[in-house]
Amino acid sequence: MEKRIALVTGANGEVGHLLLGKLAAGNYEVVALDLNDLDQTLSGFVKKFYKGDITDEALLSSIFQNEHIDIVFHLAAVLSTSGEKNPELAHHVNVGGTLNILKSANTISQASKKKITVIYPSSIAVYGLPDLVTKNSASFIGEGQFTNPITMYGINKLYGENLGIYFEKYYKLLEKSQERYIDFRCIRFPGLISAVTVPSGGTSDYAPEMIHTAAQGQGYESFVREDSVLPFMAMPDAVKALLLIADAQKEKLTQNVYNVSSFSVSAKEIAEIVLKVFPETMIGYNPDPARQRIVDSWPSNVNDTTARRDWSWSPDYDIKKAFEEYLIPEITKKYS
Repeated sequence: MEKRIALVTGANGEVGHLLLGKLAAGNYEVVALDLNDLDQTLSGFVKKFYKGDITDEALLSSIFQNEHIDIVFHLAAVLSTSGEKNPELAHHVNVGGTLNILKSANTISQASKKKITVIYPSSIAVYGLPDLVTKNSASFIGEGQFTNPITMYGINKLYGENLGIYFEKYYKLLEKSQERYIDFRCIRFPGLISAVTVPSGGTSDYAPEMIHTAAQGQGYESFVREDSVLPFMAMPDAVKALLLIADAQKEKLTQNVYNVSSFSVSAKEIAEIVLKVFPETMIGYNPDPARQRIVDSWPSNVNDTTARRDWSWSPDYDIKKAFEEYLIPEITKKYS
């Protein structure tokens, strides 16, 4: 079977560190793009690496023209906490970069009459529950509920979702005879926890930070209350979801945007798990009002039944397995 040429943007990030190897081991040849030099541990998985900015239109255009891209995994983004520190930069990267990907893919797909699939990781940051009472009473939030984000990152991601749908279904709507070739598929991820990389710039980072600091023999002060609850997912499940939706038959997809989830847990419950393994560490709580407000606006759980039905999504890791079989042993080994 002929291999698909996959462009992975933001290849150095948390998701990219696991995704590149899985793609290379499967039916893909990988073209990687990142603002920084590619991590040496990833170089063996990549056919061609481009160092550059996702907002560089000329660079994106040349990559699509020269590499014959079949599918894009658009991971590059400025995350929620980083985005609030520099909202204008977040908008430039998250919106401008996504528009560049869609424009370049559309131009080449129109010229070649070949479908290009764009896989777009979105986030629970697109949700915006008005208060804690609503959050605590609303369970299993669906894709169409409470989409009133309060962060620039969430606003950008929600716009990116709609932009992708526009390019697939409505691009240049007045030109009714135009056939469209973009196949846009989006996953809304919960908080992601990786054993490989240290988190940077996300508002759900308190969970992985607790484990990474404890494994290094350090204490940790959580920036959210101990009763803060969010849905989380182990990184191998996140990559599994990306590969599943990438390989799904288009006719089985009933929508463009899908929730996925694995387990919901409070900050206190995570701390208790960590303290059982690293009893010498100290975990305290000093909530940051701004970051706490963001967490309180995100749902405690999401409804992913449509993803389970349409493309057989099912996580491999519940909370017990995520910590006991993946996070604790791998992070301990990382710092030993």
